[in-house]
Amino acid sequence: MRVGITYDLKDEYLAAGFTDEEAAEFDRLDTIRAIADSLRELGHEPEPIGNVRQLATKLVAGEGWELVFNIAEGLYGFGREAQIPALLDAWRIPYTFSDPMVLSLTLHKAMTKHVVRDCGIATPAFALVESMRDLDDMRLPYPLFAKPVAEGTGKGIGVASKVHSRRQLETVCRTLLQRFKQPVLVEVYLPGREFTVGVVGTGPKARVLGAMEVFLNAAAEPNAYGYDNKAHFDGRVEYRLIEGELASQLGEVALASWRALGCRDGGRVDLRSDARGVPHFLEVNPLAGLNPEISDLAILCRLNGIGYVELIGMIMESALERVDSQPQHVVPAADAA
Repeated sequence: MRVGITYDLKDEYLAAGFTDEEAAEFDRLDTIRAIADSLRELGHEPEPIGNVRQLATKLVAGEGWELVFNIAEGLYGFGREAQIPALLDAWRIPYTFSDPMVLSLTLHKAMTKHVVRDCGIATPAFALVESMRDLDDMRLPYPLFAKPVAEGTGKGIGVASKVHSRRQLETVCRTLLQRFKQPVLVEVYLPGREFTVGVVGTGPKARVLGAMEVFLNAAAEPNAYGYDNKAHFDGRVEYRLIEGELASQLGEVALASWRALGCRDGGRVDLRSDARGVPHFLEVNPLAGLNPEISDLAILCRLNGIGYVELIGMIMESALERVDSQPQHVVPAADAA
């Protein structure tokens, strides 16, 4: 099968003048090569495509693929992760991972938490700060935790994210509003352990790949698995496989969240325990990083005895199963051009 690969290549954005933090969510060349090599080993014909503009150029020129393996994060707006899936939907080209609705919803952490909470899944109490005036109506108990509502890779999260007073909250919210030009999500801080759970599959066929604790040692910035800790995880972060009853509890919450949000094919769900040890939903990553060496999902799989090619194969199997069950429509030639 001819499989296109869509992605945002970090080196291209750095060469264009973007900072390391601005390009933090984008993929390294070795990630693209690892995916392509895995697809080739699985019997497919991979073809690099690139970002949304490069995809659009190829589509207008009449190019097409039997499936697209999409890991593109996009650049601007709450719908940035949905841009490529929306284009592919318009051309009736199937793709891996979630659809535009899910990717737009889950990028906005507060909207995601509304859905999860309404589905009866535990998540920390929260408020959305769109301007400093919103702090006047906040009634959440301290300590609190503040972060940008729609960033990944721990951007905007650091030692100052945990706040103990109104004065600290004002300072961090003002900084984040100015720096990221988006609302701030403020949550009740949970003092327990932090975990991430790998999930593969869609709907009732979704299953847990494993659960892993993200443990910050003495050299790490305290309180949060933020941007600096993620960027310099070696020597700061320990990844510990969770087994037994706790793993079952974490998997149950992760699967319930995954299905409630309509996520597809593969990704991660981040959880944290409260003071009683009860796991709560923090956020979901339906476009999880796929670097075979440093991405959390790949590390989790490796700890659980799942190889990288096997992971890519499970993602492809889920996507192809969805494609086979959907009615096929041919786009008229005039529309396709």
